[in-house]
Amino acid sequence: MKTLGSLLSVAALAIGMSTVSFAAQKNEGKFTLTQPATIGSTDLRPGDYKAQWEAQNGNDVKVEIVQHGKVIATTQGQLKNLQHPAPYDAVVTKPGSNNAITIDEIDFNNRTQALVLGGE
Repeated sequence: MKTLGSLLSVAALAIGMSTVSFAAQKNEGKFTLTQPATIGSTDLRPGDYKAQWEAQNGNDVKVEIVQHGKVIATTQGQLKNLQHPAPYDAVVTKPGSNNAITIDEIDFNNRTQALVLGGE
C-alpha cells in the first residue's frame, strides 16, 4: 500500500510539473528576423529571437524580446485571437519612421493567439 501511495505522489508531481512547463511555454515563442527591424527604439538585426510576455490587464501584455539569454527590448503589446492556429511562425512588419521597418505582429506556429506589438 505504501508503494501505491508513493507511485501516486510521483504521478501527481509529474502532472504538476508538466502543467507548470506548459504554462511557461504558453507565454513565450521563438521567431526569426530575416531583415533588420525595430521594436520601439531598439534596432534588431536579422537572427533568432524569443518573445516572452506577462499578462497585465485583459489582453494587454508586457513583452520582452530576448536574444542569447539577454533581454534586448521591452514593449507593450496585446494578445490577438486568431480564427485558426497559425500554420507557421511569422513576423508582420510595417513601415516606420526614417524608412525603418517596425515589427507589428508575431504569429507562432500552431497557436491561436498572436502578439500585436506597440507602444513602449
